[in-house]
Amino acid sequence: MEFFKFERDIPCMSWGKYTTTISLVTFIVAVFFIVTKGLNLGVDFTGGTVLEVSYAQPANLDKIRSVFVTLGIPDASVQNFGTSRDVLIRLPVKHQLSSAKLSETVIASLKEFDESIVIRRVEFVGPQVGDELLENGALALLFVSLGIVAYLAVRFEWKFGVSGIIANLHDVIIILGFFAYFQWEFSLTVLAAILAILGYSVNESVVVFDRIRENFRKMRKAPVAQIIDNAITRTMSRTIITHGSTQAVVVSMLLFGGETLYYFALALTIGILFGIYSSVLVASPILMLLGVKREDLVKPEKKQQEEALP
Repeated sequence: MEFFKFERDIPCMSWGKYTTTISLVTFIVAVFFIVTKGLNLGVDFTGGTVLEVSYAQPANLDKIRSVFVTLGIPDASVQNFGTSRDVLIRLPVKHQLSSAKLSETVIASLKEFDESIVIRRVEFVGPQVGDELLENGALALLFVSLGIVAYLAVRFEWKFGVSGIIANLHDVIIILGFFAYFQWEFSLTVLAAILAILGYSVNESVVVFDRIRENFRKMRKAPVAQIIDNAITRTMSRTIITHGSTQAVVVSMLLFGGETLYYFALALTIGILFGIYSSVLVASPILMLLGVKREDLVKPEKKQQEEALP
């Protein structure tokens, strides 16, 4: 069912040089912030202490944070976990104190503040474990990217694989650039969101690429730019409906999911927006710049059969 109909093809390829220039500048700026400011890595990667506590009544997060300010730990992360009475606390590594001593001091201070507190869980994440998680996360991104290139190259042609992975890496770098510039906490949940965006973005690219391949067979006399514009226009209704619905869910998580889901939903929100943009206005212009031809997608025997038709 097509809710949005377009009478004429959207001239996306005529904007290609502008969109690719904007994307290149944005990409460079994002890399600059990643290199100069770095990512604000969470306890998952840097190591630290994680406490899960429960109160008899809804917890006052502001007062709990003030306890940590008094203890000289203003960078402690305090957020609700599950219900309003459950609180998840993440403490960074303090080199002058052992993890056990730090947790004992924190628990004692929290009990002075509210004796109804119940300690549900205490976990220690060492810096070495954090380094391993960071390394494994980077390897996951690398293998996913290589898998996407291989999939697109086998299903379509190597030019599609190259343009698809450039567009997908564009999305990843933009997300990381936002997190570096604003110094938002980068945790394992954010990494999971980035991996999800890679798969989500490549799905959109595959839909457009499929239509481009189909158009190369049907529009035998049309120039490449017109073929790609027609493919994008014919998939635009599906793009609006699919991504609009997904973005509505993600924005709901962002607004009402609480601090636990906030950065996860924020990464997804940014990724979906740029995923739509990159699939249409980055991958397709790059595909055209790489010189994709009908011969790349139509087998010689199939081409002869088509040319024999009136």
